[in-house]
Amino acid sequence: MTATAALSPATAPKTPPLPEAKPETLGLSRPRLQAMSDAFKREIDKGTVPGITVLVARRGQVGWFEALGRQSPALSAPMALDSIFRIFSMSKPIVSVAVMALVEDGHLLLGDPVAKFIPEFADQKVGVVSGGRLDLVPPRRPMTVQDLLRHTSGLTYEHQGDGPVHKIYQDSRVRSRKITNAEHAALVASFPLVCHPGDEFNYSRSTDILGRIIEVVSGKPLGAFLTERVLAPLQMAETGFATSEANANRLAEPFAADPWTGDKVALFNMLEQPVMESGGGGLVSTTMDYARFALMLRNGGTLDGNRIIGRKTLELMASDHLGPEVKTNGTLLSPGHGFGLGFAVRREAGIAPFPGSVGQYFWSGIAGTFFWIDPKEDLLAVFMSQGPGQRDYTRTLVRDLVYAAVD
Repeated sequence: MTATAALSPATAPKTPPLPEAKPETLGLSRPRLQAMSDAFKREIDKGTVPGITVLVARRGQVGWFEALGRQSPALSAPMALDSIFRIFSMSKPIVSVAVMALVEDGHLLLGDPVAKFIPEFADQKVGVVSGGRLDLVPPRRPMTVQDLLRHTSGLTYEHQGDGPVHKIYQDSRVRSRKITNAEHAALVASFPLVCHPGDEFNYSRSTDILGRIIEVVSGKPLGAFLTERVLAPLQMAETGFATSEANANRLAEPFAADPWTGDKVALFNMLEQPVMESGGGGLVSTTMDYARFALMLRNGGTLDGNRIIGRKTLELMASDHLGPEVKTNGTLLSPGHGFGLGFAVRREAGIAPFPGSVGQYFWSGIAGTFFWIDPKEDLLAVFMSQGPGQRDYTRTLVRDLVYAAVD
């Protein structure tokens, strides 16, 4: 395993590696891990993805960490252990932990209305489609911080549907990286909700709004607060909302066109510092950086003597917060799963078409990144690629292959 160079500035401390051990000493099968490697080599040879990294740790030690394929399909450089990836929605767990740190500090409550921190949300209405017309009605109750964390806010993403509210999102500047977090929050507050708060799980821009609440409460830009409370204590020197020009040769890139559909693939420029620091999807990172975050979660909120979040707070976050009463509408949650405060949570051992344990929690990014924590098996994994169209396939594949290696 290699130490990695820093994001920005280029002279920042390097991200330290995690403890390593032979797979056999961790209850991991070396032949099965090699079979995983062989499977991804086949996918790379078939042109499914340009390259991948995968890290598997058990009992607090890394038993497998490798990089396969090419870092960029346009260049000959191989994928590296310290390649830099757009992690998109894997930003959400980091921001959710930061929000809960403010809860632990007593600056906010999960039951606080969002309008307490962002007044524009006080006047938001619910969009109800009736007779082909969009009617606006008052919400039955205010949207809360907990709603934002578990995606029951009534907000949505422009790509999560084609209804009239989704079209309002699509026709707006909501995707712009050139507006401030405050402008973005005010814009989202001006849109109708897709449902009453608390009624449904709708994957959404909720975590972007949490990022703005962090700014309001802390008085600091989101990136600065994340660095102070999460990234710096975990020595995640590779994680931020952009990387410096000095790291241009470390950027993982996708195919220009999706290998399965032929559709053009366009992802944001990792060298460009955005005005909008998207808590829901703006971070870039490395495999080892994210593994340090995951190991902190596995440890109950601490790493290397630094406590980021309390054990009971993390236990609350990694519990299902939907229950049977919240509709999931066949969305991103697989059968047998719920959602906690920033993570999906496995509720049942069966039903889902992939292995795992009850209590496992995880999330992923739209460009092809994925991680999970399995407390029952004391197992964590971090998978990185830049293959947006293949993300569902590679998530299931890596789960199948890693669990096959667990003795």
